[in-house]
Amino acid sequence: MSAGQAGEGQGIGAGTERTERPSLRERKKLRTRQAIATAALRLFAERGYEETTIADIAAAADVAPRTFFSYFPSKEDVVFAEIDDRLAEVSERLRRTPGETPMETIRRSIVDVLNAVVAEHRDYGPVQIALVLERPALRARALQRMTDAQEAIEALLRELCPGISEIDAVAASGIAIGGMQAVVAHCRREGYDPLSMRTALDRAVDIVEHGLVSVDALSRPSP
Repeated sequence: MSAGQAGEGQGIGAGTERTERPSLRERKKLRTRQAIATAALRLFAERGYEETTIADIAAAADVAPRTFFSYFPSKEDVVFAEIDDRLAEVSERLRRTPGETPMETIRRSIVDVLNAVVAEHRDYGPVQIALVLERPALRARALQRMTDAQEAIEALLRELCPGISEIDAVAASGIAIGGMQAVVAHCRREGYDPLSMRTALDRAVDIVEHGLVSVDALSRPSP
Protein backbone atom coordinates (compact mmCIF):
# COMPACT_ATOMS: atom_id res chain seq x y z
CA MET A 1 0.00 0.00 0.00
CA SER A 2 1.46 3.34 -1.02
CA ALA A 3 1.28 6.44 1.17
CA GLY A 4 -0.91 8.12 -1.42
CA GLN A 5 -3.35 5.21 -1.49
CA ALA A 6 -3.53 5.16 2.28
CA GLY A 7 -4.39 8.83 2.39
CA GLU A 8 -7.25 8.63 -0.11
CA GLY A 9 -10.63 8.76 1.59
CA GLN A 10 -9.11 8.15 5.01
CA GLY A 11 -9.45 11.46 6.79
CA ILE A 12 -9.96 11.64 10.52
CA GLY A 13 -13.07 9.62 11.23
CA ALA A 14 -12.92 7.50 8.07
CA GLY A 15 -12.09 3.81 7.88
CA THR A 16 -12.77 3.06 11.55
CA GLU A 17 -14.05 -0.31 12.64
CA ARG A 18 -16.97 -1.11 14.88
CA THR A 19 -15.97 -2.39 18.26
CA GLU A 20 -17.95 -4.32 20.84
CA ARG A 21 -20.04 -1.98 22.97
CA PRO A 22 -18.81 -1.72 26.59
CA SER A 23 -21.07 -3.01 29.33
CA LEU A 24 -23.30 -0.64 31.32
CA ARG A 25 -20.96 -0.92 34.30
CA GLU A 26 -17.93 -0.08 32.15
CA ARG A 27 -19.74 2.90 30.62
CA LYS A 28 -20.71 4.21 34.07
CA LYS A 29 -17.12 3.89 35.28
CA LEU A 30 -15.86 5.69 32.18
CA ARG A 31 -18.36 8.53 32.69
CA THR A 32 -17.28 8.90 36.32
CA ARG A 33 -13.61 8.95 35.35
CA GLN A 34 -14.25 11.56 32.67
CA ALA A 35 -16.37 13.65 35.05
CA ILE A 36 -13.56 13.70 37.62
CA ALA A 37 -10.95 14.63 35.00
CA THR A 38 -13.10 17.39 33.49
CA ALA A 39 -13.93 18.82 36.92
CA ALA A 40 -10.25 18.83 37.82
CA LEU A 41 -9.19 20.67 34.67
CA ARG A 42 -11.99 23.22 35.13
CA LEU A 43 -10.93 23.92 38.70
CA PHE A 44 -7.27 24.13 37.72
CA ALA A 45 -8.26 26.78 35.15
CA GLU A 46 -10.45 28.72 37.59
CA ARG A 47 -8.46 28.46 40.82
CA GLY A 48 -5.00 27.26 39.90
CA TYR A 49 -3.37 23.88 40.24
CA GLU A 50 -1.83 24.31 43.69
CA GLU A 51 -4.97 25.95 45.09
CA THR A 52 -7.23 23.06 44.05
CA THR A 53 -7.51 20.13 46.46
CA ILE A 54 -8.64 16.59 45.82
CA ALA A 55 -11.66 17.30 48.03
CA ASP A 56 -12.52 20.24 45.74
CA ILE A 57 -12.29 18.02 42.66
CA ALA A 58 -14.41 15.29 44.22
CA ALA A 59 -17.09 17.80 45.23
CA ALA A 60 -17.15 19.35 41.75
CA ALA A 61 -17.54 15.89 40.18
CA ASP A 62 -20.21 14.96 42.75
CA VAL A 63 -18.28 11.98 44.09
CA ALA A 64 -16.69 11.13 47.43
CA PRO A 65 -12.94 11.73 47.88
CA ARG A 66 -12.45 7.96 48.23
CA THR A 67 -14.06 7.57 44.80
CA PHE A 68 -11.44 9.93 43.38
CA PHE A 69 -8.72 7.60 44.66
CA SER A 70 -10.49 4.64 43.07
CA TYR A 71 -9.70 6.22 39.69
CA PHE A 72 -6.53 8.26 40.28
CA PRO A 73 -3.66 7.71 42.73
CA SER A 74 -2.93 11.45 43.04
CA LYS A 75 -3.83 14.93 41.83
CA GLU A 76 -0.94 14.77 39.37
CA ASP A 77 -2.36 11.64 37.76
CA VAL A 78 -5.72 13.26 37.00
CA VAL A 79 -3.92 15.70 34.67
CA PHE A 80 -2.91 12.70 32.54
CA ALA A 81 -6.29 10.94 32.58
CA GLU A 82 -6.97 11.42 28.89
CA ILE A 83 -3.37 10.76 27.86
CA ASP A 84 -3.37 7.46 29.73
CA ASP A 85 -6.71 6.46 28.23
CA ARG A 86 -5.64 7.29 24.69
CA LEU A 87 -2.28 5.50 24.97
CA ALA A 88 -4.04 2.43 26.32
CA GLU A 89 -6.40 2.56 23.34
CA VAL A 90 -3.51 2.68 20.88
CA SER A 91 -1.99 -0.45 22.42
CA GLU A 92 -5.37 -2.19 22.42
CA ARG A 93 -6.18 -1.32 18.81
CA LEU A 94 -2.79 -2.18 17.33
CA ARG A 95 -3.74 -5.75 16.57
CA ARG A 96 -3.41 -7.00 13.03
CA THR A 97 -6.55 -7.85 11.11
CA PRO A 98 -6.14 -10.76 8.65
CA GLY A 99 -5.20 -9.40 5.23
CA GLU A 100 -4.29 -6.00 6.64
CA THR A 101 -0.76 -4.65 6.55
CA PRO A 102 0.78 -3.29 9.77
CA MET A 103 0.74 0.16 8.14
CA GLU A 104 -3.02 -0.10 7.62
CA THR A 105 -3.43 -1.25 11.22
CA ILE A 106 -1.36 1.67 12.50
CA ARG A 107 -3.31 4.22 10.49
CA ARG A 108 -6.68 2.78 11.52
CA SER A 109 -5.64 2.77 15.17
CA ILE A 110 -4.35 6.34 15.10
CA VAL A 111 -7.48 7.63 13.37
CA ASP A 112 -9.76 5.96 15.92
CA VAL A 113 -7.82 7.32 18.86
CA LEU A 114 -7.53 10.83 17.45
CA ASN A 115 -11.28 10.95 17.01
CA ALA A 116 -11.52 10.57 20.79
CA VAL A 117 -8.81 13.17 21.36
CA VAL A 118 -10.70 15.77 19.33
CA ALA A 119 -13.91 15.17 21.28
CA GLU A 120 -12.55 15.06 24.83
CA HIS A 121 -11.70 18.01 27.13
CA ARG A 122 -12.10 20.41 24.22
CA ASP A 123 -12.46 23.51 26.41
CA TYR A 124 -9.68 22.60 28.82
CA GLY A 125 -7.06 21.20 26.44
CA PRO A 126 -4.89 24.37 26.71
CA VAL A 127 -5.06 24.14 30.52
CA GLN A 128 -3.82 20.56 30.44
CA ILE A 129 -0.90 21.37 28.16
CA ALA A 130 0.04 24.50 30.15
CA LEU A 131 0.14 22.50 33.38
CA VAL A 132 2.47 19.92 31.87
CA LEU A 133 4.78 22.53 30.35
CA GLU A 134 4.94 24.77 33.41
CA ARG A 135 5.50 22.22 36.17
CA PRO A 136 8.71 20.15 36.13
CA ALA A 137 7.12 17.28 38.08
CA LEU A 138 4.28 16.99 35.58
CA ARG A 139 6.65 17.31 32.64
CA ALA A 140 8.74 14.46 34.03
CA ARG A 141 5.63 12.32 34.39
CA ALA A 142 4.60 13.14 30.82
CA LEU A 143 8.03 12.13 29.52
CA GLN A 144 7.85 8.83 31.39
CA ARG A 145 4.40 8.12 29.96
CA MET A 146 5.58 8.81 26.42
CA THR A 147 8.64 6.61 26.93
CA ASP A 148 6.47 3.78 28.25
CA ALA A 149 4.08 4.21 25.31
CA GLN A 150 6.90 4.13 22.77
CA GLU A 151 8.28 0.93 24.30
CA ALA A 152 4.81 -0.66 24.25
CA ILE A 153 4.29 0.25 20.60
CA GLU A 154 7.76 -1.03 19.76
CA ALA A 155 6.90 -4.38 21.35
CA LEU A 156 3.62 -4.53 19.43
CA LEU A 157 5.39 -3.79 16.15
CA ARG A 158 7.71 -6.70 16.79
CA GLU A 159 4.64 -8.86 17.33
CA LEU A 160 2.87 -7.53 14.22
CA CYS A 161 5.97 -7.70 12.01
CA PRO A 162 8.08 -10.83 12.64
CA GLY A 163 11.58 -10.13 11.43
CA ILE A 164 11.40 -6.34 11.71
CA SER A 165 14.80 -4.97 12.62
CA GLU A 166 15.46 -3.49 16.05
CA ILE A 167 16.18 -0.01 14.65
CA ASP A 168 13.10 -0.07 12.41
CA ALA A 169 10.87 -0.96 15.37
CA VAL A 170 12.40 1.71 17.60
CA ALA A 171 12.27 4.43 14.95
CA ALA A 172 8.74 3.58 13.81
CA SER A 173 7.34 3.64 17.35
CA GLY A 174 9.13 6.93 18.02
CA ILE A 175 7.75 8.53 14.86
CA ALA A 176 4.18 7.42 15.58
CA ILE A 177 4.05 8.40 19.25
CA GLY A 178 6.27 11.47 19.10
CA GLY A 179 4.68 12.93 15.99
CA MET A 180 1.11 12.64 17.17
CA GLN A 181 1.90 13.83 20.70
CA ALA A 182 3.61 16.94 19.35
CA VAL A 183 0.72 17.87 17.05
CA VAL A 184 -1.97 17.30 19.70
CA ALA A 185 -0.01 19.40 22.21
CA HIS A 186 0.46 22.20 19.64
CA CYS A 187 -3.21 22.27 18.66
CA ARG A 188 -4.35 22.40 22.27
CA ARG A 189 -1.78 24.98 23.31
CA GLU A 190 -2.82 27.25 20.44
CA GLY A 191 -6.54 26.70 21.08
CA TYR A 192 -7.45 25.16 17.73
CA ASP A 193 -11.18 24.85 17.12
CA PRO A 194 -12.48 21.30 16.47
CA LEU A 195 -12.50 21.62 12.67
CA SER A 196 -8.97 23.07 12.52
CA MET A 197 -7.74 20.42 14.92
CA ARG A 198 -9.22 17.63 12.80
CA THR A 199 -7.52 19.06 9.72
CA ALA A 200 -4.19 19.31 11.54
CA LEU A 201 -4.43 15.80 12.91
CA ASP A 202 -5.37 14.39 9.52
CA ARG A 203 -2.28 16.02 8.05
CA ALA A 204 -0.18 14.68 10.92
CA VAL A 205 -1.37 11.14 10.21
CA ASP A 206 -0.29 11.57 6.59
CA ILE A 207 3.16 12.78 7.65
CA VAL A 208 3.60 9.93 10.10
CA GLU A 209 2.58 7.43 7.43
CA HIS A 210 4.97 8.90 4.86
CA GLY A 211 7.75 8.48 7.40
CA LEU A 212 6.85 4.86 8.05
CA VAL A 213 6.46 3.58 4.49
CA SER A 214 10.23 3.24 4.23
CA VAL A 215 10.00 0.37 6.72
CA ASP A 216 9.33 -2.54 4.39
CA ALA A 217 8.02 -4.85 7.12
CA LEU A 218 5.09 -2.51 7.74
CA SER A 219 3.79 -2.94 4.19
CA ARG A 220 3.67 -6.74 4.10
CA PRO A 221 0.11 -8.09 4.34
CA SER A 222 -0.62 -10.64 7.02
CA PRO A 223 -1.18 -14.25 5.86
